[in-house]
Amino acid sequence: MIPFILILASALCVKGVINKTRARLAGRKGCRFFQPLLTVGVLLGKGEIYSTSSTWLTRVAPAVYLASALAAALLLPLGVFPAVVSFDGDFILFAYLLAFGKLALVLAAMESGSSFQGMGSAREVLFSMLVEPCFFLLVGTLAMVTGCGSFSAIFAKFDNMSVNLLMLSLILAYGFLNVALVENGRVPVDDTRTHLELTMVHEAMVLDLSGVDLAFVQMGSWLKLSIWGMLAVNALIPARTTGWPLILWFAAAMTAYGAVIGLIESLMARNRMTKNATYLVTVSAIGLLGFTVAFVLMTSGL
Repeated sequence: MIPFILILASALCVKGVINKTRARLAGRKGCRFFQPLLTVGVLLGKGEIYSTSSTWLTRVAPAVYLASALAAALLLPLGVFPAVVSFDGDFILFAYLLAFGKLALVLAAMESGSSFQGMGSAREVLFSMLVEPCFFLLVGTLAMVTGCGSFSAIFAKFDNMSVNLLMLSLILAYGFLNVALVENGRVPVDDTRTHLELTMVHEAMVLDLSGVDLAFVQMGSWLKLSIWGMLAVNALIPARTTGWPLILWFAAAMTAYGAVIGLIESLMARNRMTKNATYLVTVSAIGLLGFTVAFVLMTSGL
């Protein structure tokens, strides 16, 4: 239960770390740390407005999106702290729980009949399809190295204290960071701050949502940001770290995770849409690199 609680806690903070990092690098004070939480509180007190073409699907999609992120969080451990739910092959369920939530949001966006939301949905699905091989390569690498088939067993056994495995650990963490940027619609593939509909991806899908529905989508996005950060942190956790040192390590690593995303968004520009496919193939190549390094280390007995 500890990993799940930590994911919920970090989901409330990572967005604030990103905003503060971005503001400081721009020489601004920035908004309050918990301003996103206050914004969601305002949205929860507002009513929803639906277009005439909307059906029950638009009404349930935001709740499904949030519920799928919560269910995926139940499958994640933190080092030796096991996940709430664990079984062999749970990483497959993890991937498709998140995909199911995204599918619900895509269908709701398509139902609005807006050409902008249709473009955003098509781009979101394309990006997810191209980055999926990277996720399975990264998790497959960890499963091959540890000989385990579940997240809890993999991260409890993964020992990155040797020089060779530390190099592999850094590659895997970098791969998970890139997957996080893609899956959460961050720079360089998307920009959550854009107001130009033709360049939107994730934000275009939620243009018609308001009130509680928009609040659910934003909370689901925070959870997904924290979930992918948890995977990157797990790949870097020093072996056999337990108790409070592990929790403190998690807090420091998630703070660094938010700061790195803020740094990327401050120093990099969003890619052209025509360049995103190349970037996503490169992300999958990182996963293939990690798999190759692990295979060489195992066959050479290092």
